[in-house]
Amino acid sequence: MTEDVSALEIVRTRSLASLVGQEIEAMILAGNLAAGERLNEQQLATRLGVSRGPVREAVRGLERSGLVVSVRNQGSYVRSVSAAEALEIYDLRAALTGLACARLAGEATAVQRDLLGDLVQRMDAAREADAAAAYYALNLEFHAALLAHGGGPRARRLYEDLGNELHLFRRRALVEPENMRESNAEHAAILAAIAAGDPAAARAAGEAHIAGGKRRFRETDASTPAEARAAPKRRPRPAG
Repeated sequence: MTEDVSALEIVRTRSLASLVGQEIEAMILAGNLAAGERLNEQQLATRLGVSRGPVREAVRGLERSGLVVSVRNQGSYVRSVSAAEALEIYDLRAALTGLACARLAGEATAVQRDLLGDLVQRMDAAREADAAAAYYALNLEFHAALLAHGGGPRARRLYEDLGNELHLFRRRALVEPENMRESNAEHAAILAAIAAGDPAAARAAGEAHIAGGKRRFRETDASTPAEARAAPKRRPRPAG
C-alpha cells in the first residue's frame, strides 16, 4: 500500500512540476524573470502557491532545456547571453546547419525525408492553431533530425551546445504567427532541396533559414539597436 501511495505521489509531483515549469518558463519569456536573475525557489513556490519540491524539479527541467543555468554552491539563474554573443552563435549555427543539409541532400533515405516532411506538416498545423510552444518543440525536433542524420558526432555536439545558449531568444522570436509561418516556409525549402538531391541548394537553404532566425531575433530583441532591428530583409545569395 505504501509503495502504491509513493508511486502516486511521484506522478502527482512530476505533473505539478511540469505545470510549475510552464509557469516559470512563461515568466522568463515575458521578461518577468530577467536574464541573469537568480531563481529563488522559496519565493517562486510562494508566488505559485506550491511547495519547493515541484519548483526544484521544474528548475532542473528548465536547466535541461537551456533556459536556466546552475552554478555550483550558488544556485540557479536565468541563462544570460548578450545580443552580440547571440548574433555570433547564429552565424556558427548557420554553418553547421548548412553542412548537415548539404550532406542530407546527397545521402538522405526515404525514411529520413518522410520524417522531416512529417515534422514540417505538424509545424504547419501548430502554426495554424497559434500553438507557439508546440511549434517550438517540433522546430527543435526538426533541427535535431537534420543534425542527427546529416552531421557527425562533433557537429551534433557543437550544435546542441550552441542551441542551448539560444533557447530564450529562439522561443521569443517564434511567438508571432507570421514568424512561425516564415520559419516553416524555410523548413519546407530545406526539405525540397534535400528531396531534390541538390547539396548546394540544401546548404544555401539551411544557411538562409538560420539567417532568417537571426533577423527575427533582431526584430524581437529589445537590446538590439533600433537600426539593426529595422534592417531590411535580404535574399540569400546563391551558393557558388
